[in-house]
Amino acid sequence: MIRFAVIGTNWITEQLIQAAQRHPDFALTAVYSRTEAKASEFAAKYDVKAIFTDLKAMAESDAFDAVYIASPNAYHAEQAILLMDHGKHVLCEKPIASNAAELKAMIAAAQRNNVLLMEALKSTLLPNFQTVRDHLHKIGTIRRYVASYCQYSSRYDAYKQGTVLNAFNPIYSNGALMDLGVYCIYPLVVLFGKPNEVKAGGVLLSSGVDGEGSLIAKYDEMDAVIMYSKITDSALPSEIQGELGTLVMDKISTPEKVEIRYRDGSVENISRPQLDSKAHMFYEMEEFIRLLNSGQRESAVNSFANSSAVMDMMDEARRQMGLVYPADLKTQGAMNDA
Repeated sequence: MIRFAVIGTNWITEQLIQAAQRHPDFALTAVYSRTEAKASEFAAKYDVKAIFTDLKAMAESDAFDAVYIASPNAYHAEQAILLMDHGKHVLCEKPIASNAAELKAMIAAAQRNNVLLMEALKSTLLPNFQTVRDHLHKIGTIRRYVASYCQYSSRYDAYKQGTVLNAFNPIYSNGALMDLGVYCIYPLVVLFGKPNEVKAGGVLLSSGVDGEGSLIAKYDEMDAVIMYSKITDSALPSEIQGELGTLVMDKISTPEKVEIRYRDGSVENISRPQLDSKAHMFYEMEEFIRLLNSGQRESAVNSFANSSAVMDMMDEARRQMGLVYPADLKTQGAMNDA
């Protein structure tokens, strides 16, 4: 049995807990929130006795073995490093950090403390992503990867009325690339590695984050086209185009229907059974617990190398768009001081 704490009491934490409760080795034993009232209210839902409003006190506690971090992106690195320095294993919500420098520091903390650190990116651990990997050879030489994740955010309505919520606030290292673009980029890296070159553009909002954007990633013999948005909707599927056929995924973030459309007109449905969409986060918890139970300290799928390559790509995309977070300035300042 692995005793878990959670940082963050939002809907994503609720979804993670409800999915994780399907696993026989998961036990929720501690909750952190900035306010005692919110921590107590959340903990009561799951009959959890240990609540914390002070991170240092939490890190020093023996009430849990591992922690799921679902705080705003800008807090991930600081919180994860503190907890890992106290021997806690960390499953950290995507994107795992604000930038590559933060991630490098997080990996160093995991290694010096011999603890598990994994990015909580569900897509690449779903059965229907594994079926993509298993059947990719059938479409021959790969020439193009096309991924789209455009989902209009209800928080954009508030933004247009003059209220800047967390989703569009650069203080929290948020925006369309970090929230949705990562779902398009991470599978690309897992399947094909880090590209040779990235070209990026996007629409920057007056709050200082991107509302939407696109990337072109160049490899030796193929390219990738990525589109993401929090200010428009799209019903486009995602594709991997080969010389013998095209592999089509209905949704890049949570593929549920996967098929190969061959050049001769035939179609092969390669979809696999998987839990319903509300329980998709089970698979990332299953991977995390499997690694802990086997004594491993890094996922082969959501690996340090893959998370680092994704973060490098997003850093470069933001550089080209002129998108800078306060966390970037803080990191740069710390590096200069060192």
